[in-house]
Amino acid sequence: MVEITETVLRDGHQSLIATRMRTEHMLPALERLDEVGYRSLEVWGGATFDVAYRYLRESPWERLRAIKAKVQKTPLQMLLRGQNLVGYRHYPDDVVERFCFRAAEEGVDLFRIFDALNDPRNMEVAIRSVKKAGARVQGTICYTESPVHTLEAFVSLGRTLAELGADELCIKDMGGFMPPHAAATLVQALGKEVGLPIAVHTHSSSGMALMTVFAAAGAGAKSVDTALSPFGGGTSQPPTESVVGGLRETPWATGLALEPLADLAGYFQGVLEHYRPMLELRSLQVDPQVLLHQVPGGMLSNLFSQLREQESLGRLTEVLHEVPRVREDLGYPPLVTPTSQIVGAQAVLNVLLGKRYAQVTREVEDYVRGLYGQTPGPVSSELRSRVLQGAEPLKGRPADLLPPELEKITSQVKTLLPGAREEEILSYAIFPEVFEEFLAWQRKGLSVADLTSVAAGVATALKEALPPAPVPPAVPAAASGASSDWALAGRMRRMDNHRWQDAYRARRRR
Repeated sequence: MVEITETVLRDGHQSLIATRMRTEHMLPALERLDEVGYRSLEVWGGATFDVAYRYLRESPWERLRAIKAKVQKTPLQMLLRGQNLVGYRHYPDDVVERFCFRAAEEGVDLFRIFDALNDPRNMEVAIRSVKKAGARVQGTICYTESPVHTLEAFVSLGRTLAELGADELCIKDMGGFMPPHAAATLVQALGKEVGLPIAVHTHSSSGMALMTVFAAAGAGAKSVDTALSPFGGGTSQPPTESVVGGLRETPWATGLALEPLADLAGYFQGVLEHYRPMLELRSLQVDPQVLLHQVPGGMLSNLFSQLREQESLGRLTEVLHEVPRVREDLGYPPLVTPTSQIVGAQAVLNVLLGKRYAQVTREVEDYVRGLYGQTPGPVSSELRSRVLQGAEPLKGRPADLLPPELEKITSQVKTLLPGAREEEILSYAIFPEVFEEFLAWQRKGLSVADLTSVAAGVATALKEALPPAPVPPAVPAAASGASSDWALAGRMRRMDNHRWQDAYRARRRR
């Protein structure tokens, strides 16, 4: 039997609509999702934390509490970027420890913890903290292909994660290019050599995902990730209904019924209609080219956006050829946040400036210095010499350079918000500017809707069949008026969110 982790409330909409699903569109489906029999629901982490504050004007903590109040049977799962938490840099150990504890207290049962370089030193504090908080840890191996990413290397990482305290392992194929035979071989090797339950996460980008899931199931995977069909396929996970149907009458049948999944798919199809303006056709298409350049869907969207900002979309093919070259120069890092952004931004610069490394980004310099962790393979001697100028890269754990911050940050937040709760202090620690902006929004009387009242408003409907998707949220008052509209659009452009730019322009035309 293979169990299912449902991603529609996190990676499904992160992959297809830039993480823009609002909490109010999740609430009506929660109790029905809880009855399906999933192994877990992925509901938090990844980009959901950042986007909730920055664009949706919602508290991610309130979202987590609202979901936990409705989901009583199914474990809730989140994606945690190791020492990066839900941000894009390393945070001090005291921040990591308190964040993990608070997330567990607020409802996260299972933490999928990964590091972009597969450096276990960047995962150890998070793993230890989650275990101390009484939650489960899914130690994660970021799958990629290169001369240094061998089966032996992956198995060795699996052993290390088990020694650090992981309860289970996850093979994370963020680009969707893991072939079936590789999935089967890796699952079997980890099962034999490490002995922990194994989850498999992939994306449908290359078109191989259903074959890969089937192969992983046959090799002994404990669970696989899927997304209900409106938010499945393309750059998202394989559709839940397809996986459940395909595994029926096999030794790996999931035990889930298709009828409730169909009902839920109908509901989320209605939800998807509200976000149709930001759904790009390319995110739904199969792209076998990912087998060559290994660029995940989210990274591809960023490259597309950066080139469009520079009026250079016609050079996308050149950039996609340059990405593997930059990746090789940097020692073959897996392309996942934040290394995907580091490699992608440098590749764009190399192409647009007409000379490789005519300008080196600050992030690449820090990477070469070892500030992100141990590189999987050696950095090219030319780039290393240019950046280090004879110095040696950092050999130790990068976070050892970071002094404790929480006490200082608490004092800072108390001046902004005297009655700040711990989760607000932690939010400021991770995204200070974003959280300050969120507070300013609230102080204008434009706070996030009370989720308790929203939940009460749909209670009657939940007793019957799932209702049609709620009316799309109105444009917030603070975004009305020419000056604030243009300010909002400016923020959107700065964050490379072209989907929202299109939605913004469409609204202005109306």
